[in-house]
Amino acid sequence: MTKPMITPSWDPAQYLRHAGHRARPFIDLLNRVPDPQDTTRPRIADLGCGPGNVTTLLARRWPTAHITGYDNSPEMLDKAHTDHAGPTPGGGRLDFADADARTWTPEEPYDLIISNATLQWVPGHADRFADWTGALAPGGTLAFQVPGNFDSPSHRLMREIAHSARWKDRLGDTLRHADAILAPAAYLERLTALGRTADVWETTYLHLLVGEDPVLDWVKGTGLRPVLTELGEDADDFLTEYRAELRRAYPPTAHGTVFPFRRVFAVATKEA
Repeated sequence: MTKPMITPSWDPAQYLRHAGHRARPFIDLLNRVPDPQDTTRPRIADLGCGPGNVTTLLARRWPTAHITGYDNSPEMLDKAHTDHAGPTPGGGRLDFADADARTWTPEEPYDLIISNATLQWVPGHADRFADWTGALAPGGTLAFQVPGNFDSPSHRLMREIAHSARWKDRLGDTLRHADAILAPAAYLERLTALGRTADVWETTYLHLLVGEDPVLDWVKGTGLRPVLTELGEDADDFLTEYRAELRRAYPPTAHGTVFPFRRVFAVATKEA
């Protein structure tokens, strides 16, 4: 019998330990997003805003905008509210609200709906594109990026250990798999079939990480969260096995540990 999907608990401090590396794909995505038709007070949604650190980049790009960051993690929302909510220097506003991307439906027209490394957590997320792009204002944009590294050693080894004899009873159905996202061509097809103008691409970043066991430190903030949530205080033994495998897969160099990370991007614009 398949267990229900675990809703992971989140640790904003752990997530933000690699904030600079994590923000780079969002910046690259943002650079391909066109300006909204309404330049006076654009309405923007950041779907899966996390601790709000990259949501602030939207306010920097569009200082008069009303921007709402949506997330379903109380821990992340608390951090976002504390650090970033309120009026912005350009006369706009930045606020945050609880919402689940699996069910969130816009209640007003948006000039931009953007999502950074969130939709891989949403089964069937491509089925939501019609609702989201349908709610865009004329000339509005849906933009997102998702990790495309589910076949990389960091995730493959995690799954192999979770499926091993020692852990499969507790973790066998816990982790995401390669079908968590679509192929870039499939995203292009789904978006253009809705009558949107779409730009889809992929990039593999070579993050140079420093410190002891930096790849483990990275995934403890994201992909490993379901395991840590499920195992709780029993996670140390799993981490010991996983750490040893990661050290072999990602050996340190004289300048740091190279962590290749593939990302898939899409920008879809509604006709003005």
